[in-house]
Amino acid sequence: MTPTELAERLASPNPPLLLDVRQPDEFAIVALPGAKLIPLNELPERVGELAGWREQEMVVYCHHGMRSAHAIGWLRHQGFTNLHNLTGGIDRWSLEVDANAPRY
Repeated sequence: MTPTELAERLASPNPPLLLDVRQPDEFAIVALPGAKLIPLNELPERVGELAGWREQEMVVYCHHGMRSAHAIGWLRHQGFTNLHNLTGGIDRWSLEVDANAPRY
């Protein structure tokens, strides 16, 4: 899902859930409003926190899209079905949607 598509979906009556798989220090710099932070390396032990998200639409993101792609592959094996990767991550979001979002 592109940043522009995500912005449109977030403005809709039924927005997707947001999962950020970056590290806490990255999340402190910039994050999408309402995103849940579970760093990729903690996902296996914390997946239970997403139990209610299993069949809901979820957008997973990181800095550029690589970690989130790995997270999506792993989550699919855990039975999550409605997953999207934010193409280009939060960095592309700051370039295309929110110029006020800090880049790092």
